[in-house]
Amino acid sequence: MADAAPLVFVVDDDDSIRTALERLIRSVGFRVRSFRTARDFLAQARCDAPCCLILDVRMPQMSGLELQEKMAGKNLPMPIVFITGHGTVAMGVQAMKAGAVDFLEKPFEEQLLLDTIQSAIEKDRRTRQENALVSSLRQRADQLTPREREVFKQVVSGLLNKQIAAVLNISEKTIKVHRARVMAKMKADSLAALVRMADKIDLT
Repeated sequence: MADAAPLVFVVDDDDSIRTALERLIRSVGFRVRSFRTARDFLAQARCDAPCCLILDVRMPQMSGLELQEKMAGKNLPMPIVFITGHGTVAMGVQAMKAGAVDFLEKPFEEQLLLDTIQSAIEKDRRTRQENALVSSLRQRADQLTPREREVFKQVVSGLLNKQIAAVLNISEKTIKVHRARVMAKMKADSLAALVRMADKIDLT
């Protein structure tokens, strides 16, 4: 759902804060889903549109920092904006080192939170686009034959056709054929484009 409206998750055990955040977030056109506990969020947190998580630090049962750690362990990537009324510098440092977008202390300016949410949404959108591109490139690479893959590696390493022919002990004419097939299957219109593709899929 690439064209779906962004979704903002809110996890905070304070009912009044959750309600206020829902109203604020909806006022700028974002969808919002809120949860009282980290466990409730983990049980339902799935999103196929650009999204982010507004997360309270101090909560019963499971803290925001513990949830951040569990999300990493479950391969649940999502930009996180921490909010707290009782935060410490150490908490902020821990959260940011683990990849949080920001760490805001209550009370915070509404516009500051909205700007931070917008930045988090854009970060997630870019990540999703990059992941989709890498997935597409890997699918194309999977269509290569073992020999074409060998030629692909040699081409992006900077060798000329005759040098690749010597390395693989086959004729230069055959290398030209394989090289053309690699370019076609990878949908690369230049050597530079092919090199960038190899870098994105970590071709080794």
